Amino acid sequence: MTNSMRENNQYDADSIKVLEGLEAVRTRPGMYIGSVSARGLNHLVYEIVDNAVDEHLAGFCSTIRVTLEADGSCTVEDDGRGIPIDMHEKGISAERVVFTTLHAGGKFDNNVYKTSGGLHGVGSSVVNALSERMTVSVGRDGLIYEDRYERGVPVTELVDGLLPVVGETDWTGTRINFLPDPLIFDDTVFKEEDIKRRMHETSYLNPELTILYTDLRGDKAQEITFHEPDGIAGFIRALNKSNEPVTEIVYYKGACDNIVVEAAFQFVSEFHENVLGFCNNIYNAEGGTHLTGFKTAFTQLINTYARQLGVLKDKDNNFTGADIRSGMTAVISIKHPDPRFEGQTKTKLDNQDAARAVSQVTGEEAVRYLDRNLDTLRGIIGRAEKAAKIRKAEEKTRTNLLSKQKFSFDSNGKLANCTSRDPSKCEIFIVEGDSAGGSAKMARNRMYQAILPIRGKILNVEKASIDKVLANAEIKTMINAFGCGFSEGYGNDFDITKLRYDKIIIMADADVDGAHISTLLLTLFYRFMPELIYEGHVYVAMPPLYKVVPKRGEGVYLYDDRALAKYRSSHRGFTLQRYKGLGEMDPEQLWETTLDPERRYLKQVQIEDAMSASAITELLMGSEVPPRRSFIHDHAKDAELDV
Repeated sequence: MTNSMRENNQYDADSIKVLEGLEAVRTRPGMYIGSVSARGLNHLVYEIVDNAVDEHLAGFCSTIRVTLEADGSCTVEDDGRGIPIDMHEKGISAERVVFTTLHAGGKFDNNVYKTSGGLHGVGSSVVNALSERMTVSVGRDGLIYEDRYERGVPVTELVDGLLPVVGETDWTGTRINFLPDPLIFDDTVFKEEDIKRRMHETSYLNPELTILYTDLRGDKAQEITFHEPDGIAGFIRALNKSNEPVTEIVYYKGACDNIVVEAAFQFVSEFHENVLGFCNNIYNAEGGTHLTGFKTAFTQLINTYARQLGVLKDKDNNFTGADIRSGMTAVISIKHPDPRFEGQTKTKLDNQDAARAVSQVTGEEAVRYLDRNLDTLRGIIGRAEKAAKIRKAEEKTRTNLLSKQKFSFDSNGKLANCTSRDPSKCEIFIVEGDSAGGSAKMARNRMYQAILPIRGKILNVEKASIDKVLANAEIKTMINAFGCGFSEGYGNDFDITKLRYDKIIIMADADVDGAHISTLLLTLFYRFMPELIYEGHVYVAMPPLYKVVPKRGEGVYLYDDRALAKYRSSHRGFTLQRYKGLGEMDPEQLWETTLDPERRYLKQVQIEDAMSASAITELLMGSEVPPRRSFIHDHAKDAELDV
C-alpha cells in the first residue's frame, strides 16, 4: 500500500523512514546535542518530550508525564498511539529501528505528522546512544511491549524480529526511561529549574496539552501540573507580570497555505521590545521570516491607522517599526509542515512562505480586532508617538556625542590590537584592571589576540538612558573596537558583518566582583548588541582558582572547589596556591591558563530559554540585591565549554 493510499492517522512500520545510520554519536556527542554540559544533558529530556508533543499535535496525545527519578534517570510517558512495534522493512521491529538508527522516525512521513518539532532535534536514537541504559515500553492493542538498551546497544532478545510482550494493559502510548551516561556528560544531574521552564513554555504553546512534572530526587517529591488553557495569551501575561500594561492582550489565529499562525501581543510601560518566535513549538532565538512577516505587516497596519485618524499628517514621515513596537511583548507561533532553518544555532526560520502567511493572517485578523477595540488601537499609536519623539531626540544626542570625539582604531591607546585583520581568526579579550591587562598584553599571541583593558564596573545599561550609555567612555571604546556599531530600541546601527573579532572574551576575576563585571558586560551586549550573543561570538574566560604543585611532578591548575576536592582525595603532600585575581598571575601563567587556545576553557554565552532571558537580565540588573546574589550563586557552575 503506497503512502498516498494510507489514511492520515495510520501509524505503522511503513511510516518509519530511514535516512542514515547511528555511527560516531558517542565519539562526538557535541555534534548532536551541542555540548556535554547541563544544556546538552537537559536536551535529552526535551528531545523525548518533543516527540510526545508531536503525537499531541497529530491529535493522539493529551497528557505527558515527565518524571525525574530518584536514581537520576528520567521517564517520559505519553498517552499517544505508541511507537510502532510491527515488522519494519529492515527485518526487525520498527521500534528497534527508531532507537538504533539516526534520523529514523515518523517525522519524515507527512501522512503521519503534518508538523513536527522533534524533527529538528537529535532523535530518540541519539538519546539512546548517550544513555547508560534505556528502557522503552509501548502500549498498543491491549499489550505492553518492552525493549532495553545499554549505551545504545540492544540487550533485549527479539522474538522472530519483534519485541517481547511483557504484560496486558488498557493504556496506549510510549514510556521511555533513560539514565544519562556519566562517561559522556560532565555532570548527570538534571537542572530542574530549566526543565520546568521548558515544560511550562511548551504548555503555553499547546493549550490543550497537560504536562505532569514530578521530581522524586531529594527528601521531598515535587509535583507540578503544567496546563495553560489560555495558550500564548497566557504566555504574554506571564512575560509581562512585572510590567505595567498599557493595552489589553491581543490574540488572533488563522491559517494560510497550510501554515497555522497564532499571535498574541501586549504593550507595557517599559520601552524594551520583546518579540518571540516559535515554529512547531521550537523557540527561534534568532527570529526569522515569521517574525519579519509579523513586523512588516504590523508596521504598515499601524501607520495606515495613524494616517486615517489624523495622527500622522501628509508631511509627516511614517513611524518606524521600532517606534511602533516600543514596549511590545509578542509571541508569534506557527505550525509549518516543512520548516527550514539557517544561522549558526539553526534557530532562525528561513521559509519565505512563513513570512507571507504571518503577514496575511496579521493583516486580516489584527485589523478585525483593532477595528472593534479602538482604545487598544489608540494606546498603540500613543506609544508609537512617544517613542518617535524620544527617538528623534536621542538621534540628535547621539549625533552630537559621536561627532564631538572621533576614535581611532586603537581606541585612544586602550586597545592593544592584533596584527591580523582576518575577523574569523581574531579574538578580543575584555580584561578587568590595568594589572591583568598588562599581563595579558605581554602573554598574548599578538597575531590573533587583542587586549582591551577596562577599569572597574561599567555602566549598568538596564537603568541608564541612551545618552548616558553613549557618553560612557568604556562603552564607547568597546563599540569602536568591535567595529559593528550598536542597536537600541528606537533604531538600529548594528551591522554584524563588520565585526572585527570572531570571539569576544570577557576575562574577569573569579570572585563576586568579577561575576558582577561579567554580568554588566553581558547586559550591555544583550540589550544593545544581541546579535553578538545570538551568533555565538560572546565568551567568558575561566581562569583557575588554584594551582597545586606536588612534591614530584608538574603543577596542575584547578578551576573550582570540586576539582580541588577531587585532587585532594587522590594526592598527598602538595603545595596549594590560590589566585585571588588575574593580576596575581604572571604572563606565562596567564597564557597557560586563560589565553592559550590549546589549553584554556571558555564558556560560550547562549540564549535558549524564551521565557527567562529578559527576566533574568532584569533580575540581575535590577535594584533587588538578594535575588541577584542567589541567582549568581546557584548558576555559577553552569557553563558551555569551548575547549
